[in-house]
Parts: sequence; structure tokens; C-alpha cells
Amino acid sequence: MNEKNVNAFLEQEKPWKLMMKYSVPCVISLLVAALYNIVDQIFIANAGYLGSYGNAANTVVFPLTVVALAIAVMIGDGCCAFVSVSLGARNPERASLSVGNAVVLCVGGSLILTLLYLIFQEPILTAFGGRVNEETFRFSKEYFFYITLGLPFYMFGQAMNPVIRSDGSPRFAMASTLAGAAVNMILDPVCIFLFRWGMTGAAVATVAGQILTAALAVWYLPRMRSASLRKDSFRLNGAVIRKFIPLGICSFLSQISLVASMAAVNNMVRKYGALDAVFSQAVYAQIPMAVVGIVMKFFQIVISVVIGVAAGCIPIVGYNIGAGRKDRARQLFTCLLTVETTVGVIALIIAEVFPGALISVFGAANESAYYTAFALKAFRVYLCMMIPACINKATFIYLQALGRAFLSTALSAVREVLFGVGFALLLPPFFGLDGVLYSMPVSDILTFFISVAAIIGVYGNLRDADSAPRFARSAV
Repeated sequence: MNEKNVNAFLEQEKPWKLMMKYSVPCVISLLVAALYNIVDQIFIANAGYLGSYGNAANTVVFPLTVVALAIAVMIGDGCCAFVSVSLGARNPERASLSVGNAVVLCVGGSLILTLLYLIFQEPILTAFGGRVNEETFRFSKEYFFYITLGLPFYMFGQAMNPVIRSDGSPRFAMASTLAGAAVNMILDPVCIFLFRWGMTGAAVATVAGQILTAALAVWYLPRMRSASLRKDSFRLNGAVIRKFIPLGICSFLSQISLVASMAAVNNMVRKYGALDAVFSQAVYAQIPMAVVGIVMKFFQIVISVVIGVAAGCIPIVGYNIGAGRKDRARQLFTCLLTVETTVGVIALIIAEVFPGALISVFGAANESAYYTAFALKAFRVYLCMMIPACINKATFIYLQALGRAFLSTALSAVREVLFGVGFALLLPPFFGLDGVLYSMPVSDILTFFISVAAIIGVYGNLRDADSAPRFARSAV
């Protein structure tokens, strides 16, 4: 097959048109993936027999699913970037080998993680704040067990999604995720309200959708257009793995550091909630954790859009850098920053002006006035720096697309680990529960100053006539 005839349009169409073509399906795919957990939480919150206890349990388990997602996107996004650059450099053989290796790594990694979760279930849940009260811990264990059984399907579907996009099929990648989410949304009310299976029902609905998405990925892989998978494609190749895994490290860190931040936040919420005059009462103890989980879900929706737009650019940037078209990569970066800033503005307006409408979706009508009051404050404080947060994330991912894995990884580590975890631990001793809320905007605005320097550097590098060959050689 002549690969040039398949993907040459990446070097010819206008950058903004390519961004729309690739980013919109990617955004939808990520939004739908995020909706798995969010839809569960919405139905859980509106089920009277689960309520804020189930909501808090969902918040406890959520970061543990993000660990699985982090491993999957590291493999998938890294493979996607490597495949795109390989195809741009007219090297389809290495592209095929990387896809086969990505499949093996994903399957092996998912089975190991599943085993670890099953063996160490209780200490893991405890570490993420599950023991805020007995009812929350019971619901957490119930939900976590069945979600864990579905991890291999979840991770495979998420890892193969960007690989399918790199093959020039963003619509199929989107459709496979949509199909799984549709199953989840249909089964959630059936299992939770009709059968009254509680947290088990929410998990069963989620896993059923994940199985369908994984099955569609399995169907697509043998039919890839730009890479031909053979038996030897699945033989682990250390040289290839060392090339594409670093390209996915930024995606991994952006997810895994979120887990570290959530662990810090959940434990600070549990600790300082117990010192609060209202939330120290057993009947209200789960409210801060449930509310913070809801705020994070809204943030996840926004960041899914941001990451989707940026990740959709990865195959475009990779191909053009591989082909030596740094001018097109520069134009695409400008388009990306413009779109991400707009997303941040819209998200900020929604969070600051309409927080009441957001919390009503998550069953606020069934909760106390303390729940509503804390939720309004949490939305307005925690998310007040959405604009710089969106620009930061887009910049990190674009650096990854350029093959600047080390710089991208370093910046992500500063934001998510040094600032994200650090301020979540440092501020609560001085400001109590409010300190947990302050940690997010403080981290984002400090990171933004670093991102500005990185943005200036990217533009300068893409004007350098010698930059394209270096990027191409470093990734292929």
C-alpha cells in the first residue's frame, strides 16, 4: 500500500481544517469516556437510597480508574505520535511494529493492574479517603470491585483510540467510544432504578460499555490502512518501545498526577472536614468529598475538551514535523491556543455564573442546605483560573506532539506534582477546607507563567530552519 496516498493530505489541507477534522472526534471521544464515570455519578446522586454516600464513594474510586487511564493513554498517545511521525518520514514498517507492541503492553499492563487492585482493595480505598464514614466505605468497595474487573477492556479501548486516529480514522475512534457510552447510559437507570442493584448496577453498566468499545477496537486493528499488523508486529521490541513510550509520558503524567492530587485532596477533605463545625457530624461527613468530586467532574469535562483539541493535533503535527513542514506546525499552534483560550473563557463563565444549575444535576435537591452552600463556594473558588488551566494543558500536549517529551514531562510534573499536590497539602493547615479549594487556582496561575515562556520557545523553535530535522530524528 502507498502510505503517501493515504495520509498526504496532512501536509496539504489548511491547518485549522485539519484541526477540526481530527480534534472534534477526539473531543467527543474523550468527553464520552469521561461521561462513563460522570453519568454513573449523576444516576447515583439521584437515587434516594444511595445519595451523597454513593456520590462520595464514586469520588473515592474515580482516581483509581484514572490510574488505568494514565497507563492506557501513555501507551496509546505515545504510539499515536510515533506512528504519525513514522508515516510522515515514510517509514510504515516501524509504525506497524509500534502498534503491535502497544497492544501487547496494554494487555499485559491491564492484567497486572487488575490483579493488584483485587489483592489490595481495602488499603487502596483507605489511601484515597474511603473511610470518611462506614456507609461510604461499603459503597466504595462494592463499586470498586466490579469496576476493577472491567479494567482490561477499559484500558484496551482507551489505548487503541488514539492509535485508530493516527491511522486516519478519527470518526471510527469516536463512534466506538460513543457506542460504549450509549450502552452505559441505557443500562445505568435500568440497573440502578429498575433492578435497584445500587453501586454494583452502576459498575455493571460501565463495564458493559467498555467491553463494546474494546471489541470494536479489536475489529478495527486488522483493518488498519497505513500499518499492516503481522505476527512479528506483536513481538516486543525494546528499541521501538523506548521511542514511543517517552512520547506518551506527558499524557501519563497529566493523568497520574491528577491521581496524586486527588489523593491529597481527598485526604485533606477528610481530615479538615472532621475539624469543621458542620462536617464533623457523621450525617454530614461525606458532603465535602461528594462536592469536591462533583467539581472535579465538571473540570474533567472541560479538560477533556482541552486535551481532545490538543491531542487531535498530535498526528497532524507529527506528520508535518516528519515531513519538514515546521511552518504548518507553527500555524497549527496558533489555532490551538486560540481555541483553548475560548474554551477556558466559556468554562469560567459557566462555573462562576451557573454553579447552582450544575449541582442540581447531581441531586442537590435531595441534600441539605450545607451541601448546596459548600458546592456553590467550591465551584466558584476551585475553578476561578480555568483560562490559564486550559492554556497550560494545551501547551504541554503540543510539546509532546513536537517530540519534546522531556520538556513536556517536566512542565507537567511541576504543575501536577510540585504545585498540585504541594499546595493541596500546604494550604489546608492555614485555611482549613477552604485551603483545599485555593490549591487549584494557585497552582494554575503559577504554572501559567512557566507556560508563557514555553509558548515563546515553541514559536522560536518552529522558526528555526534546523529544528524540523532534529524533531524528526528524535522520534523515528
